[in-house]
Amino acid sequence: MIYLRKANERGHANHGWLDSWHTFSFANYYDEQFMGFSALRVINEDFIDAGQGFGTHPHKDMEILTYVLEGAVAHKDSMGNIEQIPAGEFQIMSAGTGISHSEFNPDDKQTLHLYQIWIMPERAGVKPRYEQKRFDSTSGKQLVLSPDARDGSLKVYQDMTLSRWALPTNETQTYTIEDKRVVWIQVVKGNIEVNGQAATTSDGLAIWQENSLTIKSDENSEILLFDLPAAD
Repeated sequence: MIYLRKANERGHANHGWLDSWHTFSFANYYDEQFMGFSALRVINEDFIDAGQGFGTHPHKDMEILTYVLEGAVAHKDSMGNIEQIPAGEFQIMSAGTGISHSEFNPDDKQTLHLYQIWIMPERAGVKPRYEQKRFDSTSGKQLVLSPDARDGSLKVYQDMTLSRWALPTNETQTYTIEDKRVVWIQVVKGNIEVNGQAATTSDGLAIWQENSLTIKSDENSEILLFDLPAAD
């Protein structure tokens, strides 16, 4: 089964300085049909005005992943990290027993564009931690998250992997889905087909009860592929 979560059907909140699109229920957007998918709880696509951002706020027992597409994030947290995350980099935090942090767009002209993704951890109460990384290759498949930080990926406290795929025009790739696993694909940019289902920039695809995927790109495209545990 493949369900297309169309970009323009997501929850939407425009706060003036923040234009945010919610794949799943978040803040004032609630839809009982879209509460999450497997361990994914939040996929927000945010556009943050120059010089604006989120003031210090708390989190607990959540894996929080940020992928910056345009601009940079100025980050500060209660663990003592003061960092900038430029376009192309991934940042992950384990909120665990509790953290607070702030995120701002430090540029005085450019809009900040990012994905913020929340992943439910496999256990509560882990020690808070912070990591960020730039993956140098801009082609092929890159493992971004894994539970054992293998192949240079960032660690996540969940039985899942995240891969970033860069697909040139007219590329065809396949992906095997293991038993008791499900897949979410987020289209970062471009036009693709997944087992014949067309999807475009900012669309998401929920995939379950499939053994394999054939992914075709109609133009230069980028996707995030989450391989996740199926519900019991």
